[in-house]
Amino acid sequence: MARTGAPRIDDVPMNHFLRKIIVFSSGGAFLDGYVLSIIGVALVQATIQLHLSDFQVAATGAAALAGIFFGSLAGGYFTDRFGRRVMFIIDISAIGLASALALVIDAGWQLLVLRLLLGFFIGADYPIATSLIAEFTPISHRSVGMGLVAGAWYLGATVAAFIGWLLYDVTRGWRWMLASAVIPCVGLLVGRHDIPESPRWLAQRGQLHQAHEVAVQVFGADVNLDDEQSPDRRGLGTILRGGYLVRVLYLGVLVLCQVVPMYAIYTFGPRIMGALGLEHGRSGVLGEAVVSFLFLVGTYPAIKWLDSIGRRPLLIGSLGMMTVGLMVLGIWAHAPILVVLLGFGTYAFFSGGPGILQWLYPNELFPTEVRATAVGIAIAISRIGVVFSTYGLPLFLQRWGIGPTMCVGAGLLLLALVLSLGLAPETRGRPLEQTSSLDHPTRPSPTGTSPMEGKHHG
Repeated sequence: MARTGAPRIDDVPMNHFLRKIIVFSSGGAFLDGYVLSIIGVALVQATIQLHLSDFQVAATGAAALAGIFFGSLAGGYFTDRFGRRVMFIIDISAIGLASALALVIDAGWQLLVLRLLLGFFIGADYPIATSLIAEFTPISHRSVGMGLVAGAWYLGATVAAFIGWLLYDVTRGWRWMLASAVIPCVGLLVGRHDIPESPRWLAQRGQLHQAHEVAVQVFGADVNLDDEQSPDRRGLGTILRGGYLVRVLYLGVLVLCQVVPMYAIYTFGPRIMGALGLEHGRSGVLGEAVVSFLFLVGTYPAIKWLDSIGRRPLLIGSLGMMTVGLMVLGIWAHAPILVVLLGFGTYAFFSGGPGILQWLYPNELFPTEVRATAVGIAIAISRIGVVFSTYGLPLFLQRWGIGPTMCVGAGLLLLALVLSLGLAPETRGRPLEQTSSLDHPTRPSPTGTSPMEGKHHG
């Protein structure tokens, strides 16, 4: 038991070790953005050198996303069952090994399998890393922690675009592009080696002595973990019924509508840029890098707005601006380059808030014992649509052109906006035991309850 008067994790001050946990947990998102984005540039060369058909190009672009579907489900389940730390190390090691194999592949089917494997282990990192950040970080820094995750994803994508630009004219440069992910993997393994297990997870498993040892190691003093003890162990069934089911379905669709256009831009960026009037080749890659940088820039004001404006208003306002940005490109497909960059810039900049919330919301809205599983399921739901859309995008682009393609993206964002008007919760300033409980309203309504609320039984 914690000593009387001990603070909760939600109330402790930040320190150097907590910042280290956030940084190296965010490193997985950096790898995710890097690995998923570098393929867009690498495919320009690989398509020619491996003699890939349009079908193979589409399948290769979608392979990593299909892997994420399975990896997020498996990673979430195993993370809740066996702990955050052990999975934390395994997935980064596997990503590094799979990336190194890019140096020896010489056939299209091998590239396809490699991307599938990478996607699996990237998907596993979503619930692992974000659960650790949510469970270690106090309320006052939770949006900052998840903001760094979103920012790290965009940073990884931006770095990938510039690396692709540098290696674009190098003979067999696509191999080095894909294999270069080994370098951040090594750095992450070094940084993650002394990060301990989550004390919330340990307490929920009844390992109170170990939980308090970790608390002293990380926070410098004991903390109160009484709220994390769970006499009635809840499993997968908890999030497949009642209010939790509504939450996971809403989050899955929300993330799907947000990331389908984003992944399309990153996976087939040079083609999209060329269709919008920017030059093909290195110039198109550089244009993609600029847009990617705007994604990154948008995360930083969003971190502050999440706490000053609130989760719900920021999400709704941002989705509205993102819809406008893509709709302009859809209606005015042959606009001047300045208008193209302005449309993409608006979409990218306002992606900051929803980009953070796709990590923050799932971790705030589910209890510790099923948190990683719920994150995994929400991500998996979103990736079903992403897989089909990424496979179909080059075919749709070829058949219908850039205008209708951008309009479809705007339509998805509009759907997310409508759903969020009815279902988006407000969790600002509340401890995890409240935001994850169905007994605590997360958004006021005329009846005093939230549409996402329901009495929890069992």
